[in-house]
Amino acid sequence: MVEELNPFKIAQEQLDRAAQVMNLDKAAHQILREPRRTLVVNMPVRMRGGKVQTFTGFRVQYNDARGPTKGGIRYHPAESLDTVKALAAWMTWKCSLANIPFGGGKGGIICDPKKMDDTELESLSRAYIRAIGTYIGDDRDIPAPDVYTTPQIMAWMMDEYANIIRHNQFGVITGKPVEVWGSEGRTDSTAMGAMFVMREAAKLLKIDLKKAKIAVQGFGNAGMYAYTLSKKMFGSKVVAISDSKGGIYDPDGLDIEKLEDARKRTGSVDAYRGKNAKKITNEQLLALDVDILIPAAIENQVRKDNAGKVEAKLLLELANGPVTPEADQILHENGVLDMPDFLVNSGGVIGSYFEWAQNLTQTYWKTPEFYAKLDEIITKSFKDTVQTRKDYTGKGKKITPRTAAYIIAVDRVAKAMKARGWY
Repeated sequence: MVEELNPFKIAQEQLDRAAQVMNLDKAAHQILREPRRTLVVNMPVRMRGGKVQTFTGFRVQYNDARGPTKGGIRYHPAESLDTVKALAAWMTWKCSLANIPFGGGKGGIICDPKKMDDTELESLSRAYIRAIGTYIGDDRDIPAPDVYTTPQIMAWMMDEYANIIRHNQFGVITGKPVEVWGSEGRTDSTAMGAMFVMREAAKLLKIDLKKAKIAVQGFGNAGMYAYTLSKKMFGSKVVAISDSKGGIYDPDGLDIEKLEDARKRTGSVDAYRGKNAKKITNEQLLALDVDILIPAAIENQVRKDNAGKVEAKLLLELANGPVTPEADQILHENGVLDMPDFLVNSGGVIGSYFEWAQNLTQTYWKTPEFYAKLDEIITKSFKDTVQTRKDYTGKGKKITPRTAAYIIAVDRVAKAMKARGWY
């Protein structure tokens, strides 16, 4: 039987597993299997040379029982509605697990930003906001950056929304530059949250982070910060890292300046120069003998066919959906502690919540205060997940950390829907 790799069907299967364990009300389960609203838009954009190109975009508002929907916007040539629906579902559980007052949403545009200049990217970003502007707002739906989108793109979007409503509403978009009331600490908040989870999980597994060997799949924003923060905060040794073109392994540890130099010279980290460094594939990286494996790239990287090769004691899902349901079970049976994406990478949306709250109150925090609040929220989410897993194990149900986190998140959303009279 071929393993299912459709991201939305995977999200539904994950929900189904948790619903069965927790005996979720059938009506609530039915509501939560599908998004509340799905928007598909087509946007004509004048490109360089005067040619007009039409782009397709999506915005999914999955569930708003606990507050306005919240979620990033991706620019990617392989973007699809099912991917956006899955990400919006995971955002619903992410916000609920963190216990912040948001529902889940997500957006995306089918495009290749690497082939577009800044003028074209600005035109596309503004066109997208004009297309979805009726459906967003700081009390309705709040976008943020995601894959291949940046603080600058968020600033253009915020400005276009201000043009539409004829006044500033800074809280409509998060992940903005600090010059237009973005938040200090937001840029690396996704990876910083993962570091707090790594710290707590290492205590549980008795891993000495000063001696730990780490492999990171992905050298985008999240992966790069995971590299720098793990070394800065704990003194850990990152021995492998990769990007879409390939990876590099060095048992002596990798140097960030050499990694950046390799990427500038050739477009990939696999051109890294080091005495004992050797090129590896993304598949080989996942199977390295390391203490901690951090998938920080894209969906479906650890699957049924390769999950049994994972040697790490701890797997931190910094990417969205990097582990399939069948792989999740294999990792569990092999004794790998796999901490789920909507816990590990929730630092981004928690940081966006902080930015949104600061925009609404016009009271702004310094970075240390931001980090302290992030630590408090995400550490509690981790401990809640571990305790729920213990509780269900005590009832004779040996569940994975993902199912435990789902149980917490789904229960909160279901109770909110029940209180509102949705079922």
